[in-house]
Amino acid sequence: MSKAPRAVPSRARRKRVFNQAKGFRGRRKNTITTANAAVDRSLQHTYVGRKLRKRNFRALWIQRINAAVREHGLTYSRFISGLERAGIEIDRKVLADLAVREPEAFKALVEAARA
Repeated sequence: MSKAPRAVPSRARRKRVFNQAKGFRGRRKNTITTANAAVDRSLQHTYVGRKLRKRNFRALWIQRINAAVREHGLTYSRFISGLERAGIEIDRKVLADLAVREPEAFKALVEAARA
């Protein structure tokens, strides 16, 4: 009976793991057992990181809006509730961008929220 050629798929599997482990330190980059564990863990971290990035950006936008609103003598919570009562629906990403790049337009929004 002839020997089944199994080297190709297993080498491809190892190569894929080692390519993902490129840049790791020590044995984690060139020993298949530790590289497998390290790559699994890194993939878990990237999955969680994609969720955390959204949370972090929302927090950053809120901080920027709060800082810009306080220059006009208002707090963040009163500004947001004023916008809701005025019927203005702009998300926090756009509000933060307006606060940084278009101060005049943002001031008009603050006045609308105050009224």
